Amino acid sequence: MTVDLRTRATDRELLDIGVDAAETRKSLGDLRFVNRWLGNRGALLRTVRDHLPPGGRLLDVGCGSADLPAFLLSRLPGSPRAVGLDVKVAHLQAAPRGLRRVVGDVRRLPFPDRSFDVVTASLFLHHFDAPELPGVLRDLARLARNALVVNDLRRARVPLALGRVAFPLLFRSRVSVEDGLLSIRRGFREPELRAALAAAGLVGVKVRRSFPYRLLAVARAPHSPDGRA
Repeated sequence: MTVDLRTRATDRELLDIGVDAAETRKSLGDLRFVNRWLGNRGALLRTVRDHLPPGGRLLDVGCGSADLPAFLLSRLPGSPRAVGLDVKVAHLQAAPRGLRRVVGDVRRLPFPDRSFDVVTASLFLHHFDAPELPGVLRDLARLARNALVVNDLRRARVPLALGRVAFPLLFRSRVSVEDGLLSIRRGFREPELRAALAAAGLVGVKVRRSFPYRLLAVARAPHSPDGRA
């Protein structure tokens, strides 16, 4: 079946709509597998490390079962503190101990401005349609003293073709198979992500491609005095 990848898909993912508890647990396990082996963790770690001071505060939004912020905490020097935010209690119940977990909606963030040194959104932003993106990015950036870091999917035919073959073999959950393929179709081309960041009024933006078919973006909020990314 030929899929038009010129524009982002707008269908909603099953895990966002809601599935039963058993399927949720299996799907979260599949997501942890993806993050470990294909989640661009090394590049994300190096980027966050450049902007997080010793003992600094990190917020990861849409954290799921919070394996990525837990990974960052285990590798970052200086005993940083991290908060994982997710809209679903069931996701956070599977999070590692020692990480502060907050149930909340990214559209109504429960934190004051500049509460964190770094805010990360990893494999999360593609869940939002284009009209919502500038507002979400603007709200996330206002929480960051130093940087907003976005790590997300780059939309392309190769990962979609590979996913059709590999996902049914690798994933335990049917939800992961369907959502994984849809996530690729909801991913970004580089100009689209740049346009969303610009529309949010962010400055000092850097966007680069990263393996495997990822886009890694760093932006300073408008309040930053030097505007460097």
